[in-house]
Amino acid sequence: MNGSRITAVGHYQPAKVLTNEDLAALVDTSDEWIRSRVGIRTRHIAGPDEPVDELAAHAAAKALAGAGTAPEDIDLVLVATSTAVDRSPNMAARVAARLGIPHPAAMDVNVVCAGFTHALATADHAVRAGAARRALVIGADKMSEVADWTDRSTCVLVGDGAGAAVVEACPPGTGPGIGPVLWGSVPEMGHAVRIEGQPARFAQEGQSVYRWATTHLPPLARQTCERAGLAPEDLAAVVLHQANLRIIEPLAERIGAVNAVVARDVTASGNTSAASIPLALSKLVEQGAVSGGDPVLLFGFGGNLSYAGQVVRCP
Repeated sequence: MNGSRITAVGHYQPAKVLTNEDLAALVDTSDEWIRSRVGIRTRHIAGPDEPVDELAAHAAAKALAGAGTAPEDIDLVLVATSTAVDRSPNMAARVAARLGIPHPAAMDVNVVCAGFTHALATADHAVRAGAARRALVIGADKMSEVADWTDRSTCVLVGDGAGAAVVEACPPGTGPGIGPVLWGSVPEMGHAVRIEGQPARFAQEGQSVYRWATTHLPPLARQTCERAGLAPEDLAAVVLHQANLRIIEPLAERIGAVNAVVARDVTASGNTSAASIPLALSKLVEQGAVSGGDPVLLFGFGGNLSYAGQVVRCP
């Protein structure tokens, strides 16, 4: 019952990059309009032959390599996604097949933009309970496939990608590497972020989400730190769901995370939904912006309106 830890992370983005200038040729928008409202400059877009499970498998393979973990050592695969086209087989089973993971429990977690932090907590709980030894936790979404490319208020936001983490039990005598989760939802605001209809299309009430996030995220983030036994000034990094730079940038200051690096991957990747947190975390690790053992606050929020956060130790 020592808890679990992240041993490695990985990420993947499609090669095609869509700039704000490219979008200005499709809808009535401009680089200045997009940057001033959400801070996004570019986003990566998957092609028709790049399904969600392929994005997820690329990120997962990178995480497995970083952890030095063989596919056969994984006994739980969790994929956080809200853009799976088919109901069965799920994305987790498809990723397991792509990677040659022989007999895992394989589940998808659909909590939209908060999906990865929900899935990470689920893996932590499974390892603590002895139901799993090593888990592969992935956030992957192909938001371009559910975008309304005639709606300038939403199509300028979305990008595609995946991020992954390998989770395993902490060695005896060490503390937990994944702190207690703080999670919940505001069901009466479930309409504020939607992927609905046939064909499914992404829509949101941006101002409602912005007001909720700027009002409620700071106290929730402080509570998450308290559950981990840390003060905000102890944090080395803050990785929020990458939705809007105007939400992300003020948070660290408002919660008192004065020494933290703040992930700003939204500027280059757009809103990748469940992929955004592991994608941004993996980039911070790859860039050397955080070091092994550093405490990092992860916090996702979005559809339902659901939220989940935890403090993790950097692999």
